[in-house]
Amino acid sequence: MTKADLGLIGLAVMGQNLALNFTDQGNTVAVYNRTTSVTTDFVAGPGEGHSLIACEDLQTFVSTITRPRPILLMVKAGPVVDTVIDQLLPFLDEGDIIIDGGNSLYTDSQRRVETLADKGILFVGSGVSGGEEGARTGPSIMPGGNENAEKTVMPLLKSVAAVAKDGKPCCEWLGRGGAGHYVKMVHNGIEYGDMQVLSEAYTVMKAMGMSHSEMSDTFTSWDEGVLDSFLVEITADILKTNDDDGSPLVEKILDKAGQKGTGRWTVISAMQVGQPVTLVSEAVSGRILSSKKEERGQAAAILEGPKAMIDRDAISLDDLRDSIYGAKIVSYAQGFMLLEAASQEYDWHLNLGAIAGLWREGCIIRAAFLDDITAAFAAQPDLNSLLLDAGFASQLNAAQQGWRNVVATAVANGIAIPAFASGLSFYDGYRTANGSANMIQAMRDYFGAHTYERVDKPAGEWFHTNWTGTGGSTTSGSYSA
Repeated sequence: MTKADLGLIGLAVMGQNLALNFTDQGNTVAVYNRTTSVTTDFVAGPGEGHSLIACEDLQTFVSTITRPRPILLMVKAGPVVDTVIDQLLPFLDEGDIIIDGGNSLYTDSQRRVETLADKGILFVGSGVSGGEEGARTGPSIMPGGNENAEKTVMPLLKSVAAVAKDGKPCCEWLGRGGAGHYVKMVHNGIEYGDMQVLSEAYTVMKAMGMSHSEMSDTFTSWDEGVLDSFLVEITADILKTNDDDGSPLVEKILDKAGQKGTGRWTVISAMQVGQPVTLVSEAVSGRILSSKKEERGQAAAILEGPKAMIDRDAISLDDLRDSIYGAKIVSYAQGFMLLEAASQEYDWHLNLGAIAGLWREGCIIRAAFLDDITAAFAAQPDLNSLLLDAGFASQLNAAQQGWRNVVATAVANGIAIPAFASGLSFYDGYRTANGSANMIQAMRDYFGAHTYERVDKPAGEWFHTNWTGTGGSTTSGSYSA
């Protein structure tokens, strides 16, 4: 009987294409789907001629895989993953490996690593990015989990991963517990930010009166410079695509953006570990606001503001390009600040340069400037922020004036550009040596006796002022605000 090198459960688009990718690399793959006809149709259709073993039940599926059995789950994140794991467990042996390739919450992966280890099963939570095309030709893969599984799973995963221009596969073991899915979560959060920034640029272009052909040509030209990236490329394609009646298809699409949760999880985690991921937060909020389509229609009828029109002489396309690039640098800097904070919080020892390297090819946020990010962290492994890297600082210094012009002009003309504006505000806040938080501390001490430090005293020495003359010298130790 022919034995499989690995098993794959879940034959939706991603699962099917990954299965074919694995067979292209010389692997035999046992495949199973809850609906048997899906398995049959796949093996007889797209999978014809590939080294696939169709299985109608889980016991047969497990028995066909060589031990220790690596089993990749490509099923819906959440309770479905736990259900499939519970169905598999009676047929598994100690040392077998379950790999979750979906967009699971990292805390779920952490829990599964721990509970399955007690049963002798090795669990790996692996982010997979690249969509349908990436799954078939080479995605970016971000695995982490039970470290005893690393030796078995990494050769398999690396064999199907995208390959960067320097020949390195875009697949790296990231650490224990939920590290893999955490990195994928932050990847997706940054993706939210990139998409929001590009959609805001499109909005500004429309206000400038540009045709869709002009917009497409502009994005195409940008894709050949510092903005070279997958998302810029597809934005150009979208803008030149017409509906059956010859009109721009994008204008027929309802302006309500969906989301599956990873961006929101990124923002929640950032708050938990105390990191200001402001641009992703605005991107998530922007999608939520977009869902209030009916309310926005009502508001448009009663809330006043300038007409969203921009004179073409007011801003240049170079200004707009600089705005996109500046916002992207800030967003990625915030993302890597979050990764570093989480690494310390959960003792993951994440290699930020290696993570940037994983995203250079295969994934949705793949972009030319990730080579620069990889190099920046390679040169300074303890770099606190990309904004402190000399190369990125120089590029931001060059971009900031055009960025300001776009934000100021858009605001003056009533155009919502939350990602552009929040990114610029973060840039200005980050470069401000003395900000306004002293007033916040004074207010906290005034109403809650929370104390404060002084600029003319050693750090760590705390003071309280009896602001009203009736508060006394007692300070707060019971609550915080």
